[in-house]
Amino acid sequence: MQKTTLVIACGALSHELVALARANHWEHIDIQCLPAHWHNTPDKITPGVENKIIDNRDHFDRILVAYGDCGSGGQLDAMLTKYNDVERLPGAHCYSFFAGKESFEQFSEDDIGTFYLTDYLAEHFDRLILDELGIKEHPELRDMYFGNYTHVLYLAQTEDEAKLEKAKIAANTLGLTLKVHYTGLTPFKDALQGIKIVST
Repeated sequence: MQKTTLVIACGALSHELVALARANHWEHIDIQCLPAHWHNTPDKITPGVENKIIDNRDHFDRILVAYGDCGSGGQLDAMLTKYNDVERLPGAHCYSFFAGKESFEQFSEDDIGTFYLTDYLAEHFDRLILDELGIKEHPELRDMYFGNYTHVLYLAQTEDEAKLEKAKIAANTLGLTLKVHYTGLTPFKDALQGIKIVST
């Protein structure tokens, strides 16, 4: 089947996107991911997404962007106004996609001091947090970055004991308590269908 829809996505969403595409037979979509670690340097996200749009506009009928604002300070949405036919998943963070908009808003309202983990972030915590933020080399940075957080909330897409154990280790490393909320993939699927990923 011809690929008619391009999804430009954060690499942190790649596993879930591929799983949903296979499970729902979304054979018309092509997924191209940008580096997940750009969340630590969000100024790279907007130009990276725009370059993907420019490079692919003539090759697909539709282009969708599977990113939140992701710390771009509105720059991503401002750039996308130049491309009226390109839609972005609504929300500030991928945590909203995974938890569902209403649940995420409730979590945020209940405790603003929440540090969120997803399956991907739990799996790659050492590299994305400890290494990328320099905490492994300079342990004193941990409290500078995370001193105002009250707990870790693990938004688990799967009931995987190995990933749960990694989430526990991550929380312990940060000196925070761990809470777990099993999301599955349904909220993420609903978010994608909200921008009509199945429309060809």
